[in-house]
Amino acid sequence: MATERKYKSFSEFYPFYLTEHKNTTSRRLHFIGTGLVILIIPAAMLFHKAWFLLLIPFVGYGFAWVGHFFFEKNKPATFQYPLWSLGSDFKLFFQILAGKEKL
Repeated sequence: MATERKYKSFSEFYPFYLTEHKNTTSRRLHFIGTGLVILIIPAAMLFHKAWFLLLIPFVGYGFAWVGHFFFEKNKPATFQYPLWSLGSDFKLFFQILAGKEKL
């Protein structure tokens, strides 16, 4: 039985995260989900609807997990590295916007 590698830093984890997000459809789903999460926060403030914030985990994880389970065919790293995975989602989102990563 192979043992999983333990990552000790975000900079060590992020290259692994990218290997788990090679599929174009999965990346697009992650991008959409993260983008919607970013939009939900100001929308909740603008429309004075705090309940919008309850949508964040469903929107963010919903799109991402569809990408993993149906297109990447792998297990999301969120289960083992929740904060680094979340940070990586945002890093990938902004790198795609900046043209540093492909969509």
